[in-house]
Amino acid sequence: MRKVATSRYRFVVVLALVLSFGPVGTAVADGSQSSSSSYSISDVQIGGNGSAQHDCSTSYCAQEELGDTVDGRASSANYSAQFGADTTDTPLLEETVTGGTQNLGTIQSSSTSTATFSVKVRSYLSSGYGLYVDGSPPSQGEHTLKALSSDCPCTSQPGTEQFGINLVANTTPDMGTNPVQVPSGDYSFGTAEPNYDQSNLFMYNNGDEVANSLTSTGETDFTLSMIINISNATPGGQYTQQFSAVVVPQY
Repeated sequence: MRKVATSRYRFVVVLALVLSFGPVGTAVADGSQSSSSSYSISDVQIGGNGSAQHDCSTSYCAQEELGDTVDGRASSANYSAQFGADTTDTPLLEETVTGGTQNLGTIQSSSTSTATFSVKVRSYLSSGYGLYVDGSPPSQGEHTLKALSSDCPCTSQPGTEQFGINLVANTTPDMGTNPVQVPSGDYSFGTAEPNYDQSNLFMYNNGDEVANSLTSTGETDFTLSMIINISNATPGGQYTQQFSAVVVPQY
């Protein structure tokens, strides 16, 4: 069994609070000759990669080609295969994150503060992966903001202390985007988990699996959208948070 190290990326969020919250080969058959009383074909090649054979007589020429390299993917409940130009047998796990450190400035109880992060995941020669979040909600040392965990996912409610995320496009507040498969088609299969794939509904449980793929997959681009709301009773101070996006391959 091949092992691939878990991929982890740490986000840092700083909130200044001021009481208002601040991968086939080629088959070749040649040397055979086909002929009739009038025509003949020699040195026929059957191959891939766009290869072709030219056959000529004093009067005629022909070019033959059969089958370019197969390109695509096949799978069943238990196995999967990727076809294309020569592929590697080395497992691969990639995670790319942008937007890792953000300063949200002074936050008001009358409006929702937001932040977005891009997490791109690709897993090759695996049975899929899980994307997890790890870390506590923002805290200023003595007080930790309330996470949207019980009875959620929930809508954003300014004036009520809330911390939550999702991985889809939202209109209230206007932020985020749905997972994007790269390339599109039958190559990439990452999806957000049910509690984190509902527009305008947010949730956060430390350690939750927020997205996954159930098979080897090309790249899926996830946008992690975060909301932060406070109440008038939220203690002032500088709130900070560190949490990680952890990708675990499955074999």
